[in-house]
Amino acid sequence: MIFNSLVFVVFFAIVLFLHAMPFSWRVKKTNLLIASYIFYAAWNPPFVILLWLSTVVDWFAARGLAQAQEPWKRRAWMLLSVVVSLGLLCYFKYGHFLLENFAHLTSLAGLHYKPPTSSIVLPIGISFYTFATMSYTLDIYLRRATPARSFLDYALFVTFFPHLVAGPIMRPTELVPQFEVPHKATPDQLRFGFALMTLGLFEKVVLADGFLGPVVDKVYTGTAIPGFIDSWVATLAFSGQIFCDFAGYSVTAIGAALCLGFALSDNFRFPYAAVGFTDFWRRWHITLSAWLRDYVYIPLGGNRHGDVRTYCSLMATMLIGGLWHGASWTFAVWGALHGFYLAVERLLRKQFSGYRPGRAATAALGLFTFLLVNIAWVFFRAKTFHQALLILSGMFGRNTHAKPVLAGVYLFTTPVIIGGLVLAHSSMRNKTLEAAIARVHPAVLTAVWTILAFAVVIQHGESNGFIYFQF
Repeated sequence: MIFNSLVFVVFFAIVLFLHAMPFSWRVKKTNLLIASYIFYAAWNPPFVILLWLSTVVDWFAARGLAQAQEPWKRRAWMLLSVVVSLGLLCYFKYGHFLLENFAHLTSLAGLHYKPPTSSIVLPIGISFYTFATMSYTLDIYLRRATPARSFLDYALFVTFFPHLVAGPIMRPTELVPQFEVPHKATPDQLRFGFALMTLGLFEKVVLADGFLGPVVDKVYTGTAIPGFIDSWVATLAFSGQIFCDFAGYSVTAIGAALCLGFALSDNFRFPYAAVGFTDFWRRWHITLSAWLRDYVYIPLGGNRHGDVRTYCSLMATMLIGGLWHGASWTFAVWGALHGFYLAVERLLRKQFSGYRPGRAATAALGLFTFLLVNIAWVFFRAKTFHQALLILSGMFGRNTHAKPVLAGVYLFTTPVIIGGLVLAHSSMRNKTLEAAIARVHPAVLTAVWTILAFAVVIQHGESNGFIYFQF
C-alpha cells in the first residue's frame, strides 16, 4: 500500500475514523498497531514476521540490558540485538551482492565458483526499521535512554505506518513518549496535516513522476549515447526527481502522523540551498545523517583523534551510508564521493578559517555545491559503472558524436522546474515552512491547496512507487 493510491485513501479514512472514536487510549493504540501491520502486509504478508522478530528480539534485549549489571552481560545483550538486526538486513539486502563479489574474487584467484541462483526478495523498508530498532538497544546500552514501559508502545513505534517503510528514521525517545499519553489532532493540526499530505503527493505524483521521471528514464535507461545537453538535463531532472520523490514521501508521512496527533521529525530542510557538504547533510535525509553521525561517525572516533582519523571516519561513514542505500558498488562510489567532498571541505575550512564569504561568494559556493551533488547523483542513479561513465562523459562534453535523445519540451520543462526548485530552496534557506505559511492569507492558501490537489488527482493514474522503497 502506497500513499499515492486510492487504497491508501480508504485505509487512512478508516484509521482516522477509528482514532476519533471514544475508545480508550489502549484500544486506539491497538487499532493503530493493527492498521500498521495491515499497511505493511499489503506488500507481502510473510514479511510481517520479520517485523515481529525485530520487535520481540529488541524488546527483550533492551530489558536484559537494563537489568544486567556485569559489563559482559550488557555487551552480550547488545550484540544479540545488533547481530539479529544486521543479520536479517545483510541476508535479505546484501546476500546476493556478497555472493557475487565472492565469486568474482575466486575467479581472480583462478577458481571457478558459480553462486546459486538467488530468489531472495528484499522486504520493503527493512533498512529503515532496522536502523530504528537498533537505535533503541544502542541508546540503552550507551545509557542514553531507558526501556519503554509498555510493549504495545514499543511495537507501535517500530510499525507506525507513516514512517515504517521510508522514514523519517525515528528514535524511540522521540516517538514512544508520544504513545504513552493520549493524542488527538487539533483542528489546526488536522488542516495542516492534510495540507502537508497534499504538498507531499504533489511533489511525488506531479513533479517526480509526471514531469521529471520520464526525462531521467529516457537517458539513464535508454541505449543511445547521451550528449552534453541530454546528460546534464537528465541528471538535473534526477536531482529534482529524487528530492521530490523522497521529500514528498517524508512530507506526506509527517502530515499523516499529524492528522493523528503525532509529530515526526523533519527529514529535509531545503537541501539544494546548501552551501558546502556539511550543510548539505544537515539538510538532506536529516534523520539518516543524524543516525550515521551518532552510531557510526562518533563511535569511530569522530573528530577527537586528529585529522587522519577524522578523514578516515568521514570516509567510512559515508561509504556505509552509500551501501545502506543499495547493494551495489555504484552506491559505494556515491558515498565515497560525498566522503571526499566532506574531507576536502574540512581541509579547506581549516586553511581559510578566517574567511567569511559575502553574498555573491555564498551564492557561488551554493551553486558549486549543487553542481558537485549532481555529479555524485550520476552514480546513485546509474545501474552500472559503464552507464555512469557514459553519462559523465556526456556531461564533460566527451560524447561529441551523440545524437539528441530528449524532445524539445523536456529541454524546457526540466530547467524551469529545477531552476524553480533551487530558487525556492534558496529563498527558504533560513526559514521554516510553517512560518512561511503563517504569513499567507487563508484565501490564497485555499486556492493553492485546491490547485495542488487537482493536479494530484489529474496525474494520479501515471504515478509510480516511491524510489526509496527499494532501500
